[in-house]
Amino acid sequence: MNNFTRFSLVVGLLFFSGRLFSQDPKELAPGYYVVVGAYAKSRENMAQNYVEVLKLKSHTAFYGFNSRRNLYFVYLKYFDNLKESLQDMKHTRSRGEFTDAWVRVVTGDIAPRVVTPSADPGLVKQATEETKPEQPVIEPPTVQPPVTQEPEIEVTDNPEIVQYKVMTLGNTEVFLSLYNARNNRIVDGQVDVVDTDRTRLMTTVKGNEYLVLPDPKSKSGELTLICDAFGYRKIQQQINYPLPLADTVKPYIDLMGTTLVINFDLVRYHKGDIGTLFNVYFYNDAALMLPESKYELNSLMQLMTENPNYRIMLHGHTNGNYHGKILTVGPENNYFSLDGAKQGIGSAKDLSRNRAEVIRDFLVSNGINGSRMEIKAWGGKRPLFDKNSMNAKKNVRVEVEILQE
Repeated sequence: MNNFTRFSLVVGLLFFSGRLFSQDPKELAPGYYVVVGAYAKSRENMAQNYVEVLKLKSHTAFYGFNSRRNLYFVYLKYFDNLKESLQDMKHTRSRGEFTDAWVRVVTGDIAPRVVTPSADPGLVKQATEETKPEQPVIEPPTVQPPVTQEPEIEVTDNPEIVQYKVMTLGNTEVFLSLYNARNNRIVDGQVDVVDTDRTRLMTTVKGNEYLVLPDPKSKSGELTLICDAFGYRKIQQQINYPLPLADTVKPYIDLMGTTLVINFDLVRYHKGDIGTLFNVYFYNDAALMLPESKYELNSLMQLMTENPNYRIMLHGHTNGNYHGKILTVGPENNYFSLDGAKQGIGSAKDLSRNRAEVIRDFLVSNGINGSRMEIKAWGGKRPLFDKNSMNAKKNVRVEVEILQE
């Protein structure tokens, strides 16, 4: 049997024998991954197959699950540094076999690990001076993914980036890096893209993603980018749309191959700062939260855990001067469902207080000391918008004020 026949036989067995694989999915830890393939949650065997095929071709390859994207990613390397990951991506693309390789960013606290290229990625250990391997490949720890179910997503590879003779932001890939260097954490957040000349919001985009920024079609061509991540002070950067290369002299902009990296070095709230939990949503007439509120609540919990000296005040607000029934948490302490809720009567101020209190109670149930939190109920006295406007729902909110740090 020649080598080609042997290789074909092994590949055939891999693709048609899903029963060969029985390992549990591995959750990708925070960091930067040079990715060469992505698969829906129902196609884990395809990710496993691809890893085995790459190993037969003498590549170092691993795969893992990303709950945030609900996808399995096949990757060649892991990094705890964005610049190094983009450099490796560029080198990987240039070799010809993986021209569509890209960097997938997993947000959270980075805890680097190293393994030798032949090691099982599930068996990861801290590197020490005595055990430090030669030419290590950094590999993250693995944890079990959350139980939450998300719809499957079919993924297509990123198109190859074309280098134009004259670079503008219209033909240049941009990567917005949201990062807190003080605790080595990749931060999840959004960036507002503003036409600087007209002070007009053009669009809002996700951080830590590849994108092409919109053209302001203004005299100066300037864009202002305002990063808004809950728990961190807002920060803004500027870039010129027709002449972005000139801006690479700025300390927050790097040119990595054909990608412009705009860095947002984020800083946690200080005393007196107020942040709004715009992504915490309530059922109508209720101090009960919709399930999609959990993500931002976890960000608030991370803020309080990371800074044990923080004391905060939760400001509750409603839309208008309501008076009527109010649903609150029942004896089963279900913060995210109407099942088992208690019904009472109250004012808009009562409702705003109950909503701030349910956030406090949720944090207490997750280990945050209740003495670190105070409540202030405003009812409908401080609206952001007219109560009958299209944006009136944004009046329903809870704000977080830092009283002590």
